[in-house]
Amino acid sequence: MASTDVATQVLDFIRNPEGKDFNTLALAVFAYQFRSNLPYQRFCLARGQTPETVTRWQDIPAVPTVAFKELDLTCGPPEKIFLTSGTTRGQEKRGRHLMPNLNLYHASALTHFAACLLPDGQRLRMLALIPSPDVLPTSSLTQMAEWIMRELGAQGSEYFIDATGVHLEAFADAVVRAQLAGTPVCILALTSALVAFFDWCEAHGRHFALPWGSRVMDTGGNKGKGRVISQNGVLLSCWKYLKVAGYYCVNEYGMTEMASQFYDNVLRNRFRQSNEPRYKIGPPWVRTLVVNPEILAEVPLGRTGLLRHFDLANCGSVMAIQTDDLGHTTGAGFEIIGRIPGAETRGCALMLDEFLAAQ
Repeated sequence: MASTDVATQVLDFIRNPEGKDFNTLALAVFAYQFRSNLPYQRFCLARGQTPETVTRWQDIPAVPTVAFKELDLTCGPPEKIFLTSGTTRGQEKRGRHLMPNLNLYHASALTHFAACLLPDGQRLRMLALIPSPDVLPTSSLTQMAEWIMRELGAQGSEYFIDATGVHLEAFADAVVRAQLAGTPVCILALTSALVAFFDWCEAHGRHFALPWGSRVMDTGGNKGKGRVISQNGVLLSCWKYLKVAGYYCVNEYGMTEMASQFYDNVLRNRFRQSNEPRYKIGPPWVRTLVVNPEILAEVPLGRTGLLRHFDLANCGSVMAIQTDDLGHTTGAGFEIIGRIPGAETRGCALMLDEFLAAQ
């Protein structure tokens, strides 16, 4: 099957997943990646796993995220290259995700964001405590935020982080304008920038009351030099300083190596009148397994282990991604606990050794 045929099928799945068979398309994507991505092909051959022997999506060989720091894993010339932050192994060992088809990332990012942050069909003004692509052109997050601002945001959507820094007073002024106008807004924020705003509010004795229907998406965890607070702390602070209720606060979990994202289910649940507890949900074109950190075999449902994602939108690179993130399945999704501290896990380190040896 040609690359355009596979990508077209994946794009069709993203736009209309109803009635589609994930396993059949996942195997087609695997066959295409085996044929077109030579480093991945060598890895699969060394394991004796080929399109002729693999019959379930669960058995498609996964690549550790750290492998993206060692080799260019792509099925064709990239339309754009995204780089990881380089926070764990230094700037000289940044992972590279080469995307031959930005249409898949674009469709995946906008479709699932709309499902989880705009389930009521609102078109809201976006206030972004996230840099624009002009500031960080190699960031997959800034690219996603730009698409959201431009295509899902209302007129007046704006950024509050630029090359000179984070502009918290200007952000506060925008919040005041929304409060006075009675018009709900959607805040897109790095968690660290949102915490910096909370600290600014506390230091200046400021509290706001955004109009009902306003919502907050935070992402990236508490990276950087700022104060670290728990996710519950973020929710409590959103209510204290912005008067945005917890069920209108959605945390995003994503990574440079994946074209799809995961979000808390709470806002979508509210408009479905569901009382399910908060956990992360992926889109229909993604599946997640939890595996043992030592031997990387699937663990029983509900048991804690490492998250392994299978993302059809990664059609142009590697669909099966083995992370260092700890979590467990729950409901129709999973809860993420954090990362195993220190260096890569033993299982992932051995997988990387195996991957590099196959080259």
